[in-house]
Amino acid sequence: MVRRSQTSNPRSTVVLTSGADWGARAASQRRSSGAESPMPRRQPAKIKALQQTIEVARTAINKKRWPQARYALSRARALVNALPANLVTQEREQLSQLRKKYAARDTPAARNGKKPQPKPTARAGGKKSAAKTTAKKVTTKAAQVPKPAPVRDLGNRYINRTALGYGSTDEATQ
Repeated sequence: MVRRSQTSNPRSTVVLTSGADWGARAASQRRSSGAESPMPRRQPAKIKALQQTIEVARTAINKKRWPQARYALSRARALVNALPANLVTQEREQLSQLRKKYAARDTPAARNGKKPQPKPTARAGGKKSAAKTTAKKVTTKAAQVPKPAPVRDLGNRYINRTALGYGSTDEATQ
């Protein structure tokens, strides 16, 4: 049973309901977006809030927390719209990249979690990497290419027609 009275008056009528109408009540409630969250008044504070929100959205997308990312992206959009366009060009670019990443969350590549391997950079000590790694890569690439299955040459096979129930061809011609 659920109390539906919102007042603190003990004499008010309390309507007790079972959980049957929960679906209708949940349907009437909307998801909160970041656009409804309070916005700072001054411009420097808005810029700082925008940068923080972009960082929150980036970490949420990287950790695959999609509801949190959606909230942060909508809050960032509201902040960008509240600021002059010439002040937030970099933030707009970052936001568009994050939106693309967020939109691609249901693609097979995103589901596999495969990220492109970064190329190794030069070491500080001046040592050169060994050539063995490149040789390994070449052999693994060659091994990955599937070879076609060999076609079996059956040749001229003798078929024992009498064993199969047919008369021999020699008897039929005579």
